[in-house]
Amino acid sequence: MSQGPFDLSFDELPATLPVFPLPGVLLLPRGKLPLNIFEPRYLNMTRDALATDRLIGMIQPMPATGGTEAGSRALYGIGCAGRISQFAETDDGRLLITLTGVCRFALDQEIASMRGYRRVIADWGRFAADLDDDCDADLDRALLVERLKRYFDSQGITADWGVIEETPDDRLVTTLAMVCPFESSEKQALLECESLRARARMMLALLDMAVAGNSGGDHARH
Repeated sequence: MSQGPFDLSFDELPATLPVFPLPGVLLLPRGKLPLNIFEPRYLNMTRDALATDRLIGMIQPMPATGGTEAGSRALYGIGCAGRISQFAETDDGRLLITLTGVCRFALDQEIASMRGYRRVIADWGRFAADLDDDCDADLDRALLVERLKRYFDSQGITADWGVIEETPDDRLVTTLAMVCPFESSEKQALLECESLRARARMMLALLDMAVAGNSGGDHARH
């Protein structure tokens, strides 16, 4: 991957990582994720990240059991680290940040929390290729647009089709995987795809299944 002035090399990825457990929220390498930070523990996390390498790990909590809140549930085994690429303060004490996806990680183990937020030992080894320029989605654009229109119609979602048509294949697959209101388990499956090509194929399958199985049920929206 061509290095920008703020990009990290693989060797610079840290051994430990603060994590933000959010169900149904997906970050992928090179994706952009806006976040509204207001809880004290996550304000602490964001300030600490800004003071160091600016990295935060986005990871989904496992499904709820017994009413356990998302922030304290067991975590899925794979997440994605993002670099704080934009941030702004608000007058009411919130931080508005954008994470740019850097690299996926496997959760080696969870370690002691710090200032209220959770931390993990991250194993990056399986995902070194995330830092390469993988732009080949091998995408059938006409097929994707056709399925996407059916899916958006079934979900009551409006879209700017001109912008979609102009978006490069790799960015389109990444953005759709992040923003489409799929179930948490489906989001996790997209995250864990081996390559962009595999993610594009899974995206098409998920769009088909969602339209075929749509019965008016609610999907998680973020």
